[in-house]
Amino acid sequence: MANQKSEAALLKKVWDIANVLAAAGVGFTDYITQLTYILFLKMDSEKEELGLGSSIPEGYKWEDLVDLSGTDLVEKYEEILKELSESEGIIGTIFTRATNKIDKPVMLAKVIEMVSSEQWYMMEGDFKGAIYEGILEKNGQDKKSGAGQYFTPRVLIQAIVEVVNPKIDETVADPACGTGGFLLAAYDHMKGQSKDIEKQKFLKNHALFGADNTALVVTLASMNLYLHDIGVNKSPIAYQDSLIDTSDKMYKVVLANPPFGTRPQGSVEVAANRPEFVKTSDNQVNFLQHIMSIVKTGGRVGVVLPDSVLTDTGATAQVREKLLKDFNLHTILRLPTGIFYANGVKTNVLFFEKGESTKNIWVYDYRTGIKHTMATKPMTRAHLQDFVDCYKTGAIQDRKATYDKDTNPNGRWRCFTEEEVKNADNLDFKWLDLEEKDERTIAEILDDMQVESDGIAEAVSMLKNLLGGIEI
Repeated sequence: MANQKSEAALLKKVWDIANVLAAAGVGFTDYITQLTYILFLKMDSEKEELGLGSSIPEGYKWEDLVDLSGTDLVEKYEEILKELSESEGIIGTIFTRATNKIDKPVMLAKVIEMVSSEQWYMMEGDFKGAIYEGILEKNGQDKKSGAGQYFTPRVLIQAIVEVVNPKIDETVADPACGTGGFLLAAYDHMKGQSKDIEKQKFLKNHALFGADNTALVVTLASMNLYLHDIGVNKSPIAYQDSLIDTSDKMYKVVLANPPFGTRPQGSVEVAANRPEFVKTSDNQVNFLQHIMSIVKTGGRVGVVLPDSVLTDTGATAQVREKLLKDFNLHTILRLPTGIFYANGVKTNVLFFEKGESTKNIWVYDYRTGIKHTMATKPMTRAHLQDFVDCYKTGAIQDRKATYDKDTNPNGRWRCFTEEEVKNADNLDFKWLDLEEKDERTIAEILDDMQVESDGIAEAVSMLKNLLGGIEI
């Protein structure tokens, strides 16, 4: 209970400073990034005081910063960020492309003062990690920042990890890792499986791998794992574009919620680096192909993907055909709307294994007739318990459908036979006949309308740019 109180007190300090900075024009995402840099400097100083050495070069440490004020403080801080962003190892990862976003000395001093008031290094890893996870979740809720796209709801991650069931001696990758939620949940799931020292060392230093092509996210993810005592010397997080990665590294388990939509303008074309891929501009289809290429034979995958992957024709259909031929897509979880911070399209979780072709596909429909909202009716881990129970991890052969054509036509757990799968036009299986109720508040409806309006405006703008001077 004391830990809960301490955690709440620390989080309150973080929010209080966030509110002060917001009033001065510093957004929450910028704040949390600077907080990460300053927190690392403070922890390194505490580590050195304990006689455990420092990872930071002389002249760029906490002590070189903490007693300064005014423009001297800002200038020294920016000098430190520049130096550390060019470093190797964990420091270079956490300070990836680091720049200062708090240019007012008095505001920067407030953040330093708040961090200075606590002893962080000797805090239990789970405790300080929980504090940081809380900060990341708050950041994900910030609609203006768009940070929600990096944050997958932890209750969904927990359920996916539980059924995929990574083992302590297995490797786990997330090629679009965001703030590291899947890797952290996998670590939590695996760490209690053995007390063997060598296995624990392997888990902390070699089992996990994550990548992201956004510098901010690499900073947040690497710090998130570091605060949980994972990858203390070398971060398992890499700053890279997974879709053009041609390394031969392969993993036993892959867990991911990759970005949807098309690649940003100016990005390297995927097909240019990955000629073995079916050519497409869809991020989600390219990520599916990448995941299929990095999972070992016998390996397991749990990946969040939009409905379009199950339904689209053309290149998507070709990839889907390869998935069914070379992998056992044994389970699909249909997800409801209203569970992601970023207002997204309808999604599913695909669970598959490499090495055998698909025969039966089991589908759990947790979408039809269900509506969640972030504010009034958020999805909890309990909502997914029935799916976890039906999945029967380690005993898939013992699964029993809750759907029955005559006795329970609205059962949510149904098996589609090999013949039904072959004869289906796509993999978007629907059978429930339930009334869908809209339980959103007026405020939430207005928010959703605003998001849709913004999306239309953005699409119109893009079309205008594409058409240029062409008269229609």
